[in-house]
Amino acid sequence: MPNTIIAHPEATADTIRAADAAHHLHPFTNSHNLNIRGARVIERAKGVYLWDSDGERLIDGMAGLWCVNLGYGRQELIDAAHNQLQTLPYYNTFFQTTHEPATRLAQAIAEVTPGDLNHIFFASSGSEAIDTIIRMVRHYWALEGKPYRKILIGRENAYHGSTIAGASLGGMAGMHKQGGPLLSDIHRIRQPYWYGEGGSMSEEAFGIACAKALEDKILEVGPDNVAAFVGEPVQGAGGVIVPPENYWPEIQRICRKYDVLIASDEVICGFGRTGHWFGCESFGFQPDIVSMAKGLSSGYLPISAVAVGDRIANTLIKEGGDFNHGFTYSGHPVAAAVALENIRLLREENVVSYVANTIGPYFQAQLRDRLGSHPLCGHIEGVGLLAGIALVKDRDSKTFFGPDTDVGTVCRDHCFRNGLIMRACGNRMVLSPPLVITPAQVDEIIDKARKCLDLTYADVKNGKLF
Repeated sequence: MPNTIIAHPEATADTIRAADAAHHLHPFTNSHNLNIRGARVIERAKGVYLWDSDGERLIDGMAGLWCVNLGYGRQELIDAAHNQLQTLPYYNTFFQTTHEPATRLAQAIAEVTPGDLNHIFFASSGSEAIDTIIRMVRHYWALEGKPYRKILIGRENAYHGSTIAGASLGGMAGMHKQGGPLLSDIHRIRQPYWYGEGGSMSEEAFGIACAKALEDKILEVGPDNVAAFVGEPVQGAGGVIVPPENYWPEIQRICRKYDVLIASDEVICGFGRTGHWFGCESFGFQPDIVSMAKGLSSGYLPISAVAVGDRIANTLIKEGGDFNHGFTYSGHPVAAAVALENIRLLREENVVSYVANTIGPYFQAQLRDRLGSHPLCGHIEGVGLLAGIALVKDRDSKTFFGPDTDVGTVCRDHCFRNGLIMRACGNRMVLSPPLVITPAQVDEIIDKARKCLDLTYADVKNGKLF
């Protein structure tokens, strides 16, 4: 085993790449291909910008990984971490103990969540939050004398994390091929992707049809066997799939009819991304339980939470005894302190209102006005500061690229080479910039995106993708 340690300031981009290739296994990455090219080394960040080891500046159209809501370099968040590290760097919340950061954060989350989501369980990642929801809703039904209510229903092309439980609940076929067997008692229904799957149906009719798929599935497996329906308000990693307006209210009606719990996965949508504190508010439904992460701390430290409604929480508290679930870092005091300060800043600076009334409408309008007629753009959909662009072979006939034509990755690579971080989800390009982005910076993203779409279109016309 090598005993050479790379240490700043002696490290160079080349030595970092070499060590990365030798020792670092990246998530969702073909390590062989990456090591041939060498990883791009990101060195610093400020506001909505990143700089790499070559001094190139990139505008971050993805807010890291959907999470840096307040932008990079916020001194208030840095100070919150520093001060907490000096006072209490760590203690657990097991064994009948608590501490001020976790307690105050639980209260702050309860204040901004809709309805009766008054009880908070902490974890460290969105995947852990989803695992918590699965265990908690099944435990709830067992305490209610219905242990047979174990089935969870999710959707095709949904993403709920990459643990065994999260991958099982999600609908990503590529993930299902690896690391099985998957969790049992998981069923999935169609996604509400009107542009790609609606055919000749109106958007409203398609919304009803997709919701009816839930009712059909409930009846197929038996209403008394279903614990919960779990969905993202907007499917994020699935390509920013925005459902028809009538979809979620109809989903809620069906769930209430059969007494099925509603779990809203707000890991991406939460904390202002859609123009409300939580995506469920943007789409008109009230969940019984909610997962959250990413924007909770603006990505500055790992932390997640599950907000639990009174119905579930009261049963757990009064009837459940020990809930045998938790993590070493549940309610970590430093992460909690940063998240608490993050919520304070979102409130004081009226960031959610800014997304709803100013920058979100501007972002959505500019995308459609300036990119909507591009020959590669079949359809643009989005809400707040979330957007998905469907890349198509032919706009007029709505002809999609085949599975062997990875046009999204080609476009993404052009973006990286031209100072823009825009993610590819299959043949959909997605954007999710920091919530504090300015109109001028939105214009910069769209200018760069237009250039990269032009370069991608040239590759298509020249046959370089086939």
